[in-house]
Amino acid sequence: MVRAFLRIEDLHELVTDVFGARRRPTALTRLTGGAKKGVYRLELDDRTTAIVYVWSADENYWPASSAVSDDPFADASGAALFAANHAALTAVGVRVPRLIALDVDRRYLDVDTAVLEDAGSVRLEDLMARDPVTAAGPLAMLGDALRRMHTTYGDRYGKLVDLDRDAAPQPRRTEDVIVDRAVSDLDEAAQRDARMADARDRVEANVRRLRDAVAPRRTYALVHGELGPDHVLVTPAGEPVMIDIEGLTYFDVEWEHAFLQLRFGAAYPALRPVELDEPRLELCRYAQVLSLIAGPLRIADTDFPDRKWMLDLAERNILKALSVA
Repeated sequence: MVRAFLRIEDLHELVTDVFGARRRPTALTRLTGGAKKGVYRLELDDRTTAIVYVWSADENYWPASSAVSDDPFADASGAALFAANHAALTAVGVRVPRLIALDVDRRYLDVDTAVLEDAGSVRLEDLMARDPVTAAGPLAMLGDALRRMHTTYGDRYGKLVDLDRDAAPQPRRTEDVIVDRAVSDLDEAAQRDARMADARDRVEANVRRLRDAVAPRRTYALVHGELGPDHVLVTPAGEPVMIDIEGLTYFDVEWEHAFLQLRFGAAYPALRPVELDEPRLELCRYAQVLSLIAGPLRIADTDFPDRKWMLDLAERNILKALSVA
């Protein structure tokens, strides 16, 4: 597949309308790390910068999957989700990049586009690795932001845009959604890895054993969905800024914390987590291990530029899945 990426000449009209007729774009840099949308740093002639998001097929490396019909994390991409989720996070006091302009009418490009504040290029992940003392402040503030999210409750689960238009089905409990998602990921992994195929029945039995230990619950919290320290920028003033927010949804808070524990490791207690249900947390942990096998193996079949990183991620989680099944 030959992919067409954004060019600086594509942005002249957008820059004129958003920043003024006297402003000119002087540089455009495509940033790495995105797999579902294009992320670019735009520099203007006065040396100021902004971030441009474009949601296009050329920027989306994720192939279609056999998603569970009521999985609120499926197809978590697009300008509509971004706009709704940005508003929701801002309303509960979570720092996200300031939204400068949103074009869903495709006035400037033939894809949905957003222009945002440039919150810098320092990721919390990198700051934690090179300067843990300085990272302690942003970590504590991130913990405060997560607590605000995780105590924002609802009695229905699903994407915010679906809940707003009463289009989020609630036919069953979230733990059953998690089980179906896990089994779907298992089946996909088994098609690509012989070890997973051999252990398929044992792995599914473990998923269902974990689900049987989970008590019913009908209260859901606002969760990011895949929040790691690579999805948090740190401004020069030391503020943590949450990015990649299209997956925001109301769901089990344990789903979020299973991922936070995985990604933050020894630094996780600094986030001061809310009280969690341990059996539900265990189910979420194992389901996410299976997700981190199927997803990376799927994207490794594409022209994603860092295929080895994805294969290594899948391998680590294959070993985790098989160690308990």
